[in-house]
Amino acid sequence: MRNSTRRTVLGASIAVAGTGILAACSGSGHSGHGGSGGEEGSGGTGSGSGSAPKGYVDPAGPEVAAAEKQRGSGPVRAVRLTAAATSLDLGGRTVRSWAYGGELPGKEVRVTAGDTLALTLANHLPQPTSLHWHGLALRNDMDGVPDLTQRAVRPGGDFTYRFAVPHPGTYWFHPHSGTQQDRGLYAPLIVEDPKEPLSYDKEWVVVLDDWVDGVDGSTPDAVLNGLRGGMGGGMDMGDSGGSEAGGADGGHSGHDMSSMSLRGQESPPAGPSRMLMGSSSDLLGGDAGDVAYPYYLVNGRTATDPSVFRARPGDRIRIRLVNAGSDTAFRVALGGHEMTVTHTDGFPVRHAATDALLLGMGERYDVLVTVKDGVFPLTALAEGKKASALALLRTGGGSAPSAGVRPKELDGRLLTADKLTADESVALPRKKPDRTVTLQLTGGMEKYDWAFDKKPYRADQRHPVRAGERVRLVFANSTSMWHPVHLHGHTFALANVAGGPRKDTALVLPNGTLTVDFDADNPGLWMIHCHNVYHAEAGMMTVLGYRS
Repeated sequence: MRNSTRRTVLGASIAVAGTGILAACSGSGHSGHGGSGGEEGSGGTGSGSGSAPKGYVDPAGPEVAAAEKQRGSGPVRAVRLTAAATSLDLGGRTVRSWAYGGELPGKEVRVTAGDTLALTLANHLPQPTSLHWHGLALRNDMDGVPDLTQRAVRPGGDFTYRFAVPHPGTYWFHPHSGTQQDRGLYAPLIVEDPKEPLSYDKEWVVVLDDWVDGVDGSTPDAVLNGLRGGMGGGMDMGDSGGSEAGGADGGHSGHDMSSMSLRGQESPPAGPSRMLMGSSSDLLGGDAGDVAYPYYLVNGRTATDPSVFRARPGDRIRIRLVNAGSDTAFRVALGGHEMTVTHTDGFPVRHAATDALLLGMGERYDVLVTVKDGVFPLTALAEGKKASALALLRTGGGSAPSAGVRPKELDGRLLTADKLTADESVALPRKKPDRTVTLQLTGGMEKYDWAFDKKPYRADQRHPVRAGERVRLVFANSTSMWHPVHLHGHTFALANVAGGPRKDTALVLPNGTLTVDFDADNPGLWMIHCHNVYHAEAGMMTVLGYRS
C-alpha cells in the first residue's frame, strides 16, 4: 500500500481547460427579489452589487483580508476553467447542455491543503454565471454568490478566484446563479492531506447526479416554471411526466411562486412535464422530491452504459462520493462489499462500517473498501423515485450486471449522518452557545413558496453574528418536505447527537428540527440555503452576516 498523497495525480489533474460552442440556451440567476430579513437597512456591500444594511463586514473588507492572512499562502496552483455550451454523451443519449471544459462532470481540480488556488473562470455561456466552492472555509469575496459576495461573471468575461485552501477533504464547485447547477456545471475539488493518515491503493471519485437538461426540450428553467405553474399551467402538461431509461414517476399538486430567475431572458422551450407524481420514501419522511428526472447518472453516465473503475482483487480503495444532484437523495451501496465510512463533508469521523449510505444534495462521504475478485455494481438508488444510477467496479473477469441491478446491500445496514461521531482531531469543543439563530423552514408545493420564516430571499437579508461567538442554528421544519440545508464558509457540528460529526450540509426531515453549532471564525456575509435547487430558487435562502 502507499500513502494517498499522490503528486503525480495532482499534476495530471490541475490543468482544467474547456471549449464549446455558444448556444442560446436559457437559464436564470439570482436577482434579489422577494421578502425581507432581519436587521435590514441600506449601505454599500463592497464587492457584492446592490445595497445592504450598514454595520456588517464587507465581503472584501479588512476583516476578511485578516482572516485570509491567518490561513497562510502556500504554493499557487493555477487553473483555467471554461464554462460553455456543448454536446454531452450520457451513455446512449447525447444532449446539448452547459459544462466545464466540455466534460461531465468537469475535470476534477486537485490541490493540497495549504496551497493557494488561483482558478480563472472564462464565461462562454449566454448568461452571467459564478462559482461557489461548496464546503470550503475560504475568504468571503471568493464565495461566488452574485449580488452578495461578488458581481456575476458576464458572458464573454472572466474572473479569477484566488484563495488559500486550508482543510483537506472532498469538496466540489458549481454555480450559484439560478438553476445553472442543474445543467452540467459541476466538478469535484479534492484537497489532499499532506499528512494523510489513511493508507490505500487507489482512489475513486464518484459524482452522482439527476439529469433533465436537453432531454426532449427540457431545461431546468422550464422545470422551475412547471413547478411554479403546478397542475394548472406554466408548462406543457401533455406528457405524463413518466420516466425513460430508468426515470421516475411521482408527485404533488398545484404550484405557484415568485421566480428568482433573471428577467429579460428568452423563455425556454417547455418540454414535457417533469413534475414528480406519487413518490414516497420512509427514509425521507414522505415525498421524495419535486422533479421526475429522465436520467440518473454516476460520473456523467447512465445505467445502460456505465462508467467502469478498474482495480485488482485485494486493493484497498478510497471512494469519494459527491451528490451533485438538484432534487434527489441517493442511497448508495457497492454490491458484495462492506464500506467503512471515514469522512463526511470533508471532515474525519470515527470509522463506521455500513452496507449503504444516504446522501442528500450537496453531501459528501468518503469510504474505504477492500475489493473482491469480479465485477460489482456501485448502485445509487434515487431514493423514493423508483430509479437508480450505476457504475461498475471491475477487478477480474465476468459479465457486467444489468442496468437495473439492486444489490442486497441497499436493504442492509444504512448509515446516516446522525449515526456518526466526529474524529477527536476535529470534534467541536463543548461550549454554551453565545447566540441562537432559529430559522423556520416554510412553504409548500401548492404555492411553491419555499422560504425561511415565510420571507423569500433577498440579498440584503441579515441574521447577525459576531466573530468569536459560538453560534447555534436551529432549523425548524414546518413543511411536509425534507430539505438539505447548507451553510457557506463554515462547518458545523450536529448538536442533536453527542460528539456530532462536522458537516456543512445536513438533512432536515419533514416537521422535524435540526440543531447545529459552529464557531464564528470566518467573517463576511454567508448564505444559508436549502440545497434543493428549486426550493432555493423559490426563495429558501437567507444570509448570515458578521457585525463589523
